[in-house]
Amino acid sequence: MNASYDWLSAFVAHGRTPEQLGELIGRHVATLDGIERLRADLVPFVVGRVVETEKIPETKLSFNKVDDGSGTLLEVVCGAPNVTAGKVYPFARTGTLMPAGITIEKRKIRGFTSNGMLCSARELGLGTEHDGILELDTDAAPGTPLLDVLPIGDVRLEIDVLANRPDLLSHRGMAREVAVLTGAPLRTPAELGAPLAGAATVVGAAHATSGAVQVRVDDLDGCPAYMAVAIRGVTVGPSPDWLARRVESVVGRSINNVVDATNYLLHGYGQPMHAFDLGTLAQQTIIVRKAKPGEAIVTLDGVTRTLTPSMTVIADGARAVAVAGVMGGRDSEVTAATTDILLEVAYFAPRGVRATRRALGLNTDASYRYERGTDPRALEETLRIAASLIVAVAGGRVDGAPIHVGRAADAFAAPAVPLSRARLRTVLGTDVPPADVQRRLGSIGFSVRGTDDGWQATPPSWRVDVSRDVDLIEDVARLIGYDALPDELRPQRPGTVPDHPLHVTAQRVRDALVGAGLLEARPSPFVKGSDETHVRVANPLADDEPHLRTSLLETLARRAEYNLTRKQRAVRLFEIGSAFAKASGVLPKEEVRVGVLLMGARRPVHFTEPAPPDVDAWDAKAVGELVAAAGFPGARVKLEAADTGEPDGVLWRIVVEGTPRGVVRTVALDAPVWAASAFGVELTLGVLPSAFVADKGTHAHAEERTPPKRHFVQYAPLPVMEAAQFDLALLVADEMPAAEVERVIRRNSGDLLESLLLFDEFRGTGVPAGKRSLAWRLTFRHPERTLRDKEIDGRRSQLLKTLEKELGVIPRST
Repeated sequence: MNASYDWLSAFVAHGRTPEQLGELIGRHVATLDGIERLRADLVPFVVGRVVETEKIPETKLSFNKVDDGSGTLLEVVCGAPNVTAGKVYPFARTGTLMPAGITIEKRKIRGFTSNGMLCSARELGLGTEHDGILELDTDAAPGTPLLDVLPIGDVRLEIDVLANRPDLLSHRGMAREVAVLTGAPLRTPAELGAPLAGAATVVGAAHATSGAVQVRVDDLDGCPAYMAVAIRGVTVGPSPDWLARRVESVVGRSINNVVDATNYLLHGYGQPMHAFDLGTLAQQTIIVRKAKPGEAIVTLDGVTRTLTPSMTVIADGARAVAVAGVMGGRDSEVTAATTDILLEVAYFAPRGVRATRRALGLNTDASYRYERGTDPRALEETLRIAASLIVAVAGGRVDGAPIHVGRAADAFAAPAVPLSRARLRTVLGTDVPPADVQRRLGSIGFSVRGTDDGWQATPPSWRVDVSRDVDLIEDVARLIGYDALPDELRPQRPGTVPDHPLHVTAQRVRDALVGAGLLEARPSPFVKGSDETHVRVANPLADDEPHLRTSLLETLARRAEYNLTRKQRAVRLFEIGSAFAKASGVLPKEEVRVGVLLMGARRPVHFTEPAPPDVDAWDAKAVGELVAAAGFPGARVKLEAADTGEPDGVLWRIVVEGTPRGVVRTVALDAPVWAASAFGVELTLGVLPSAFVADKGTHAHAEERTPPKRHFVQYAPLPVMEAAQFDLALLVADEMPAAEVERVIRRNSGDLLESLLLFDEFRGTGVPAGKRSLAWRLTFRHPERTLRDKEIDGRRSQLLKTLEKELGVIPRST
């Protein structure tokens, strides 16, 4: 949030500099990100008094002597017609950098030396007036900094307001906290007159009429409360300087007096509101309803937006004129030709505004506040303040009484929250006097009542974030000051909570893939699927991607296509994330998987060799083995070749301890002809326990796979003894996987086997039909001594006997 120092000071006389105020807010309220002095470019300018002036013959110039407070009168040539002796003006000394980027230099003009410049409003960036220099109405002495004279030298405080504190998204909300911390009273800014008085509000449960204006709320769930008042005879034009400065201090630019008045209430009081051109509303009627199927509206930004029946809209007697809580419509906006307006203020349901904002991809200051929660009991107060302000700055008169439709303000009262003294002491680690607790909570608007073991605190209407005792404890702690709490250990501290094995496994797989040179991607899990095969999201972020993916390769394929459109042919991506399947319960089944996509060159090109070959199915199979080994260390893993014609391009199935866990397959892409074939690996690491997201008893898919066990890495010293190696060339049936042979070798080689490498495959002379020759290199090493030849020969002989007995595999003779 951008907060104006001057605006905050208008709400509370805190008596602190911007830096001191920022420190106070940062220590007790919210994080201060920075302090920015507005119009810092005007710091070098001073007040200059013209002591003498005379016209330069045959020119429109004047020769002046200016007192700039330096003790020496400066000679200045000026072309403005309104230079008058005795008057004071903004003055730029020699060397001053102008807002336009020009540096003022000493120069000769028509034979006269000019040592500086008397400035116009436009030259200072304060307006468009350039017919004369800016005359200052001040008694300030020459040499006084210009920013001390003009009320434009505001300071902007950049404050990081967390999502659970929407009450701080306004100057009054922030000033309310500052008032408590400084002991100064909260007040109404002097620039505001008295709120609209007169006729009592016309109240209706679902509809009401005041004068010629009718309001009806058909969607009370989306809009529990709606207020409006008509103002006729306004003159839309520029805002007065004070209002323009207030708005510009936080949003950058002034629009017109009516819109600026609504923005004043938005940023000053935290209440979004909207002004309609009453003359454009059919039948002078407002209807708050759900959008019709296919209904469209052109919003204030000029974009035509198609609405859905889940969205709440503000409509007149013929069409939608605003998207509730998000943005108004262009056809009903206030323009220079507007004379009658309808001023709206409402409480829109946060969830509905959030869903609409996401669906439309439209972020506004109003939606930002509505979806976090506004004060439902402040509608009438802010409406009457805004109506009075508009009449003051734009003229006109209020026509009829304000209209209130929906729930009454009292219906929004929050329940009391209990807080025990024991709980407060446990969390803070210290005793806080009961009277101190009651006083501090009461100072920020809580209604506090003592009980036998603590307190019952009812939050004020603007504190929509308070629902638990820890919320109250947080308020007590921050008002005391976190630095005032004891540093010693609390009497009860939580123990160390180990990571879930599934997260440990995911990290181990991630490390293995990064080490193999792959890049991790984090695509969105939303895809364009079908309701028959995919889970539909209730409030999708985009209309064209309303479903959750069933496979990680769905979204990795889109990433690969994105790379191809940018001429990137080689892609080596992986993701560890969730895939979703339909289930009979309320929530879908969510599996944590690892997905890998390979495409293009097997390795980077080097200038000393020809282009390397593209990755193929065997590269993908190797990655599948790597992923399975990292995900399930020590488990029995087998890659089973898929049957010919297997759907979805499956080449191998990854089987872990007899359970299918994943696949290695080809991946179909929307790719240009020059693109290489793409291969994918997908392996399920585990199913998220349903207890993570909801009570098990409420869901039919409470079935959980046991996540992989923890695998602890043990470190050993580097070997110092010489290794012994021998090769085995074996005749293996074509249908027998090499991995089956490797399992037998490993199982019967003992603890001294250091590595096993398959380095050759041969078919041809000397190899019987239906078989192939596979050669492995076995490396043995003893940690403390050199192995003898007879030990190695014995192991080789025993392995050959075992392989022949268990698998029918024999050594190749030639």
